[in-house]
Amino acid sequence: MEIGFKLMAERYSAPELVRQAVRAEEIGFDFVEISDHYHPWLFEHGHSPFAWSVLAAIAQATERIRIGPGVTCPSMRYHPAIVAQMSATTAVLSDGRHFLGVGSGERLNEHVVGDAWPSVTVRHAMLRESLRIIRVLWTGGYHSFEGEYLTLDDARVFDLPDTPPEIIVAAGGEQAAALAAELGDGLFATEPKPELVEAYRAAGGDGPRYVEVPLAVADDADTALQRAWEGFRFGLGGWKVMSELPNPVNFEAATSLSRPEDMRQMASAGPDPQEHLEQVRTFAGAGFDHLVLMNAGADVDDFFAYAEKNLLPELTSAP
Repeated sequence: MEIGFKLMAERYSAPELVRQAVRAEEIGFDFVEISDHYHPWLFEHGHSPFAWSVLAAIAQATERIRIGPGVTCPSMRYHPAIVAQMSATTAVLSDGRHFLGVGSGERLNEHVVGDAWPSVTVRHAMLRESLRIIRVLWTGGYHSFEGEYLTLDDARVFDLPDTPPEIIVAAGGEQAAALAAELGDGLFATEPKPELVEAYRAAGGDGPRYVEVPLAVADDADTALQRAWEGFRFGLGGWKVMSELPNPVNFEAATSLSRPEDMRQMASAGPDPQEHLEQVRTFAGAGFDHLVLMNAGADVDDFFAYAEKNLLPELTSAP
């Protein structure tokens, strides 16, 4: 089992995200993953730096920790040829510590280039073509590709790492989990759904299984839930809502009737380490082995201090 930390690019500036990655390495996290957004989920988040520039800076500022996006859409806002180049460069800069998390996209970020927002079936087909393009470009030499949705014309990535990055494919449903098994090296999820792991394994997947685990740490549960609501209520509607709304104003409207106590369905809350450890174990029990801790409540340095004392000793000793 590996324990990672989520870098919330929607909530922090680029220099602060680099600082957090360095601190995560210092206290013993195995990896960090960063959200790749054009817009934040909520206006109050206030940030959305270019994730790939942040990853490059982290690669140079750290020595051990693995790094990657959680996740990038390689078919709309970026062409897969560009993702292949960005990811290869990040792998070189980090001496092979980079993994490539990919998904079929969120309207929040992908609509900015002006294309129509396709159905989930089309998005999965586009992701499939994107992964074919990325993988062939990582073999070296010039390549072309003519798909139903994407085209590659006589392209070559010149700076390649010795070993291609692992491709971790995000899944919100069983079809995407099967795609992760077919074309990816691992699975990425945001909910502890055992059926995703089961579908991934049934389709032949045997790679790492990443999942994000929200933890709201505070001196009391009410404060923790309030802070979690302020920063994470965008997730209350689940993935089908999160992938479809176009701008922060829509997420503000969609969550206008929610309450802090509603966050209990998402995050463990309060000061008790056992409650947070139980939350992590619930996600592990669903079949995931790369657990990404998300700070859903505390000041980030308070969260690091809490994790270093109360969580990492227990979790890093687990088999």
